Amino acid sequence: MFSILTFGLLSGHLLLDVLVGLLGSRRNIGFGWTFIISVLFTPLVGLIAALISNPLPAGAEPKYGCLGYSFGCLGTIFLVLIAAGVLFGVLTLLLPIF
Repeated sequence: MFSILTFGLLSGHLLLDVLVGLLGSRRNIGFGWTFIISVLFTPLVGLIAALISNPLPAGAEPKYGCLGYSFGCLGTIFLVLIAAGVLFGVLTLLLPIF
């Protein structure tokens, strides 16, 4: 059974994954691979993978790629859905329906 705490933990984990992916977009590994590593393992492992990768040359565009863009969009959608679920759960607890 899912609770508000579970939704909070999942949304926090996904938020950290996206942030680590954004860090990886400025490195050779790119956003997509950093995001996937963060989701499959932990954000800490994704952060280490991003930091091990070489930085992009000065003036180079960040590497989001189609994979990174797709996962970024999906991650954003899931974050919105999770936030809506948490909000609905909180409202249900605060405003019981008679």
